[in-house]
Amino acid sequence: MKNSRFVHRGRNFIRHLKDRMRLSRRSFILYSILRALVILVLVRSVLAREYENVALCILSLVLFLMPALAEQQLKIEIPPLFEALIYLFIFAAEILGEINHYYVLIPGWDTMLHTINGFLCAAIGFSMVDLLNRHSTRFNLSPFFLAMVAFCFSMTIGALWEFFEFGMDQLFFLDMQKDFIVKSFGSVTLDPEGLGKPIKVSSITQTVISTASGKTYTIKNGYLDIGIIDTMKDLFVNFIGAVVFSVIGYFYVTKRSKKSIAPGLLIRRESPEEAEHIENEIRERERHASEDRQNLLKRIEKRRRD
Repeated sequence: MKNSRFVHRGRNFIRHLKDRMRLSRRSFILYSILRALVILVLVRSVLAREYENVALCILSLVLFLMPALAEQQLKIEIPPLFEALIYLFIFAAEILGEINHYYVLIPGWDTMLHTINGFLCAAIGFSMVDLLNRHSTRFNLSPFFLAMVAFCFSMTIGALWEFFEFGMDQLFFLDMQKDFIVKSFGSVTLDPEGLGKPIKVSSITQTVISTASGKTYTIKNGYLDIGIIDTMKDLFVNFIGAVVFSVIGYFYVTKRSKKSIAPGLLIRRESPEEAEHIENEIRERERHASEDRQNLLKRIEKRRRD
C-alpha cells in the first residue's frame, strides 16, 4: 500500500514537472524529441542486454528533469535558450558521447563539450551573483567582480570534474581521462647521473609494454600518455568557455543592452506573483488533462459495453 502510494506521488511529481516544461513551448518540443530518442536507445540497449547503456539512458532522462526541478524548488526562471542548451548538452554527452562512442569516433567531441561546459557554468555562476547583487541592499558589486566570480565558479566546476574523472580511472579503470599518443618528451627520470637533468626523447617509433603475466602491448608511433594531456586540454578549453561568457556578462551588466545574448542565458528569480501565476496555470493544465483522461476512460468503457 505504501509502495503504491509512493509510486503515485512520484508520477504526479514528474507530471507536474513536465507541465511546468510545457510553459516554454519550444523548449518542451526539444525536450520531447530528445526524450523520445533516449527512450529508443533505452529499448535498443535493453534488447541488446547492454545494461551500462541502460543506466546511462535512465540517468539522461532524470537529468532532463533537473531544470524544471530547480525552477520549482528554487523559485527561479531558467531562460528557454539556456534550458535548450542544457538538454542538448546532456544528450550530446551521455547518448552521443558515451553510448554512440562519439568521444572516440569524432575528434574534438570531448573538447567541444568541455568548452560548452565552461561557458554554461560561467553563466550559472554569473547568474547567482547577479541575483544577489540586484536583490540586495547590502551589496553593490562591480561588473568586473561579477565576471571574475563567474570565471572562478566555472573553473572550480571544471577542476572538480577532472578530480572525479581521475578518481574513476584510479578506482575502476574507466579511462575517463582519455589517452594520447606522445612522440617526444623530456624526463629527469632518464638522467643516468641522477642530477635532475631533463633528458629529451624524440621521434619515438613504438613502445612495448610487458606485464608480469607475460602479456605484451605495442604502442605504435609513440608512448601512451595516461590522462595528463587530456586533463590539461579539458581545463584549457573550460578556461576559454569561462572567459567568453565572463566577457559577455561584463559588458551586459555595464550597458544592460537588449541586443546581448546574456539575458537568454541568465537565470532570474521569480516574483511571488509570477510563481503563483505559474502554479495556477500548471494546476489548470493538470485539471484539463485529468478531465481528458476521465473522458477517454468513459469512452473506452462505453465501447466495451456496446
